[in-house]
Amino acid sequence: MVRVDSVESGSYAAELGLLAGDRLLSINGHEISDIVDYHQCLEQDHLLLAILRDDDELWEFELEKDSHEDLGLELEHPQPRQCGNQCMFCFVHQLPKGMRQTLYVKDEDYRFSYLYGSYITLTNLTETDLQRIIRDQLSPLYISVHATEHALRQRLLGAQVPEILPLLQRLTQEGIELHCQIVLCPGINDGAALQQTITELSQLYPRIISLAVVPVGLTQHREKLPQLTKMTQPDALSCLQIIHQQQQLFLQRHGHRFVFAADEFYLLAKAELPLAADYEEFPQIEDGVGMIAQFRQQVEEVLLEVEPLELSRITLVTGCLFYDELLHFAEQIGSKADVIVDVIAIRNNFFGLDVTVTGLITGADLLDQLKGVDLGAGLLLPDVIFKDGGELLLDDLTIEDIRSALPVPVLAVENSPWGIFDGMEALADGPIEIIHV
Repeated sequence: MVRVDSVESGSYAAELGLLAGDRLLSINGHEISDIVDYHQCLEQDHLLLAILRDDDELWEFELEKDSHEDLGLELEHPQPRQCGNQCMFCFVHQLPKGMRQTLYVKDEDYRFSYLYGSYITLTNLTETDLQRIIRDQLSPLYISVHATEHALRQRLLGAQVPEILPLLQRLTQEGIELHCQIVLCPGINDGAALQQTITELSQLYPRIISLAVVPVGLTQHREKLPQLTKMTQPDALSCLQIIHQQQQLFLQRHGHRFVFAADEFYLLAKAELPLAADYEEFPQIEDGVGMIAQFRQQVEEVLLEVEPLELSRITLVTGCLFYDELLHFAEQIGSKADVIVDVIAIRNNFFGLDVTVTGLITGADLLDQLKGVDLGAGLLLPDVIFKDGGELLLDDLTIEDIRSALPVPVLAVENSPWGIFDGMEALADGPIEIIHV
């Protein structure tokens, strides 16, 4: 039984008369124990809902819909299971003190992996969990492997954990599809260990659909944590050589690359990035794999649509890692739109200067580095700096705080060429008070 938190206006649920506070007992006779059950039961055309009202009266609601359509119910969300590992590279352990408590939560929940694509290590699964995953075909799941050699994986995870390969073999043999990742720590799970991990995981293809390799992220807040070294250009080049060799072998055998390197490797190595087609269907885009190729693909589409705008000058911000790429696009779109588009790379003083990705920019660093800068007719902020699509930054400043502190309109836009173009058009249409594109 799951409680209904809210009902979307105009939805199927609203038309049926469902209410916030109702308790959803079952759909088509299938007991609903959590939101996973709910989402799975929605994939049917005919639904019979059993609802318990606050007065303990039992109601039944029946409807026909397309299998892909949602009912419009917001159900109570389960508390995530906690991770018991002590990973040597865990980002939560590298956060400074004094941040909001939710940022210190280390979740490790197969349900969130199925629903949202969260990566899990499979280290806290019970036999009941495994049976449910298999019975309900909760697929795909997203698995943090890091190394297939057992002793090395335990060292990386900082815990005594079950062997990963038997778990992956059991899941894949039962039809569960997986996307896997390796967080690469120089001198620890690179080189021969990386080669072994890729090879052993590839033997479970096609149930393991893809494998992403991403470089370890290190902040300046690593007191009393295991010693790790940041990725250097030679490290990145060496890893790319292994990954590219494995891609070619897999292409010859299966017509598919299987393993993909995060964009950051190419930028650190100062190597040419692959084309969009080389990422196939972008299976690991949320892990920073192929984002620049996708960005470039959209640049070509956007520039075909751009016409001159009644706008003099605007400002974009980004992390240092993406600065050159965004600057090139800013020059292109600025030329077509007849607008000066400035780009400012925000240094990450909060987490440390080695942290260069856009998604970890804080409000304090933004305001400190934009203070006194001529921002033109407006500032476009990439939506990836806000938590879960909302308006809150990592250091608890909000977009309203940013707007109050700056003398120009501030818009949050999708972190893409289309988002930037939409933001420019919105600024050109002005005047603007509060807009979130």
